[in-house]
Amino acid sequence: MLLRLFPSIARPFFSLSSRSRLYCASKEMGQDSSECEVIQVKRRASFRLCNVSSYTTEILEILADDPTLHVVVIPGNPGVVLFYKEFLESLYELLGGTASVTAVGHISQTKKSWEHGRLFSLQEQINHKVGHSIGSYISVEMFKRSQRRSRILCVVFSFIVALLGLLPIRLLRLIVTMFLGKFWSATAVDAVCSHLLKYHTMRNVLFLAMTEFRKLSETPDWAFMRANQHKIAFLFAIDDHWGPLQMFEEISKQVPDAALSIDREGLTDHGFCCTEAGSSWVAEHVTKLIKNQKASE
Repeated sequence: MLLRLFPSIARPFFSLSSRSRLYCASKEMGQDSSECEVIQVKRRASFRLCNVSSYTTEILEILADDPTLHVVVIPGNPGVVLFYKEFLESLYELLGGTASVTAVGHISQTKKSWEHGRLFSLQEQINHKVGHSIGSYISVEMFKRSQRRSRILCVVFSFIVALLGLLPIRLLRLIVTMFLGKFWSATAVDAVCSHLLKYHTMRNVLFLAMTEFRKLSETPDWAFMRANQHKIAFLFAIDDHWGPLQMFEEISKQVPDAALSIDREGLTDHGFCCTEAGSSWVAEHVTKLIKNQKASE
């Protein structure tokens, strides 16, 4: 997952229908207007489709009424924004409603096959969101995969997943809940049923992973990272094979002033957005980073 902070625009060009509401106790209960109790209703993330770089893109967002900051969340693979619903809502609440928060999904990893089976690589996903490469891919371990073998695996596994997706939604949800319900939140289970168990989504998830492995085998652009080290932060978990602690050690040597943290208490993991506890914990961590960044400006 990648977070990007932007100064808020003066006025958003779209509005949120479910705005926070204020309630006052009735004067008939013996209270004057100065004693009215103000209750803030928790704002929920809103889902919509948006045209981004000419591609139909899934957006999950919470818009502040008068934002001082706009937090943009770029999901990891599989890039389904619905997984991040609880994280976005926790982050918005912890920032006191002063920042708008937007998650931008990946192309072709959507509920509907808008791109008609076309596959999109890591570079194409980057171009979709920022228009050019950020020039920095971080990895210590080398990944070597055969292109032909990966394509065969991609098609076969996607077909198996698609067969599951043909089951009635109630039966499908029951099966997913049996396997994941004890560990994952209801939001994550819904995202699996509505998005991941689709042929086009899983096919592009695997294709994106294949292109990730190729890029991650390259030497990171340490010069770029050192030049921007005060704008970069990393969070690692104790047991995460996708982000091993060797990577933490390498970054700390190469980019000593970057904000590096390790969750040594095991409160979260790589799939933090799949649980309410993980979403809340990472949202608290990100909130501290944002407040520290703003305080130092």
